[in-house]
Amino acid sequence: MRFSILPSYNSPAFRSVLPYYHRKRFIKNMTTETPNESESRSTVIANTKLTQFQQLIHSDSTNGWDECWKEGLTPWDLGKPTPVLVHLHNTGSLPKGRALVPGCGSGHDVVAIACGERHVVGLDISDNAIEKAAELSSVSTKAEHFTFVKTDFFTWCPAELFDLIFDYTFFCAIEPDLRSLWAEKISNLLKPDGELITLMYPIDNHEGGPPYKVSVADYEEVLHPVGFKATYIAQNELAIAPRMGREILGRWRRSIRESSL
Repeated sequence: MRFSILPSYNSPAFRSVLPYYHRKRFIKNMTTETPNESESRSTVIANTKLTQFQQLIHSDSTNGWDECWKEGLTPWDLGKPTPVLVHLHNTGSLPKGRALVPGCGSGHDVVAIACGERHVVGLDISDNAIEKAAELSSVSTKAEHFTFVKTDFFTWCPAELFDLIFDYTFFCAIEPDLRSLWAEKISNLLKPDGELITLMYPIDNHEGGPPYKVSVADYEEVLHPVGFKATYIAQNELAIAPRMGREILGRWRRSIRESSL
């Protein structure tokens, strides 16, 4: 099914060229603070949180993400389901069956798209993230339709493959030299006719990370070699205000070939 928010752009010809974002604006836009707050205050707060977050990640590559969740340094977390994903779910535009959300964090997206026709697995490397997800979802009436798993995405070997994988703020969180491994793992986890949906963010020119800057070309570079081609690429006009113009929705299918766990 072809889903459209805005007119599509053919891949790989489409390349997003956006204005350069100053470091200060990038830091400010990492947050979900409301526009009516003072710009100087929000910039200082966001700057401090992002700096602390990055210091934790770079100082402890093993436990850094868990410490970030423990300390509440999670500028990527919307605190609610991703609007465009909810729209796709509500309009029947998502594959049924088994779905995976790597780097699920507090689990809002997992619960949002779980239903009788779709079992969703939320994956995260952080104990604190999984605990928060379990706590937030404990009152959900859809509990039988989702599962949270604490494990490393790159080494995880589930018993069954997936019909859908949704990636948002996960690709940009890993070191760029791991992106090829990410693509291989995605390929191995999806059924031959499965679909990968990527919400590409942040589309800009900042240096360093995480989050590391991304582009459509970055995804194509690692997904094309494992057989994936984009069926739809367009700006995400349902992005939250601070991220508007810096997110691109991509839907990917691959050539029929064997997947393996």
